[in-house]
Amino acid sequence: MLKPTLLILAAGMGSRYGGLKQIDPIGPGGETIMDYSIYDAHRAGFGKAVFVIRKQIEQPFRQSIGARFEKRIPIDYVFQELDNLPQGFALPAGRTRPWGTTHAILAAAHAIREPFAVINSDDFYGAASFRGLAGALLSAANDYSMVGFALRDTLSPFGPVSRGVCRLDKHGFLHDIVELKSIEQKNGRVVSSAPDGALTNLTGNETVSMNMWGFTPQIFPQLDASFEQFLRLHGADLNAECYIPNTVNDLIRAGHAQVRVLPCGGAWFGVTYRLDRDRAVENIRRLIEAGQYPERLWA
Repeated sequence: MLKPTLLILAAGMGSRYGGLKQIDPIGPGGETIMDYSIYDAHRAGFGKAVFVIRKQIEQPFRQSIGARFEKRIPIDYVFQELDNLPQGFALPAGRTRPWGTTHAILAAAHAIREPFAVINSDDFYGAASFRGLAGALLSAANDYSMVGFALRDTLSPFGPVSRGVCRLDKHGFLHDIVELKSIEQKNGRVVSSAPDGALTNLTGNETVSMNMWGFTPQIFPQLDASFEQFLRLHGADLNAECYIPNTVNDLIRAGHAQVRVLPCGGAWFGVTYRLDRDRAVENIRRLIEAGQYPERLWA
């Protein structure tokens, strides 16, 4: 049986974070969050890693990131570029914003022929998440999958975040994802603030998507059709982006996909804001002290 592939979305610069956070070290040996993701994926049974990057950052990325892994696991690179559009579509004048995560995953269509996982480059998902997702991908099921996390475990103390809140059916499959903006803890409560100031109270126990997906290659023609539809409807909007949760929602509503939600997400953390980095460093230190990782990851 083919080992699954890990697809890492690393094309963004991180505007709120203020730098190229994909290559910012958080481990005691200079490890990045991606180091820990690839380490966890490799020991969970993944056989290859594919990075989605922009051509502009290829050289520093290969030197700082790719060189670490090339002797440990097969590595490939694909490029998310603005003008990489389906036949019949042209880049609108003035477009500088990326086309979104659906477009990023499509960039890897020529590089992946086996079941694969999709993750963000700047999110730490934990070893259990990779084990659970590897198990789902190796099961030979036609269903897609998504690792779910508890909302309260994904908040930042340094500012509001947006999260895709999941609704599940009685069988544990994803019904839909509702994107909520400006979620934060206020006076002991978890709330989402609407642009008009209205507050939505949340429990903090809601299941959220952190862009940790499991797909088979049959997703690529589905994403291609979805992205073409997006371009027809929104291609002239210079700020519109085609996000994978919205695409998956459309596939579920059309009866073209089932997505099993895996409740194995645990110790998630990320670096949305610059101050989140110190917390990430401390979290890694605690995991090392607990024996979950060696002091030097690749020693």
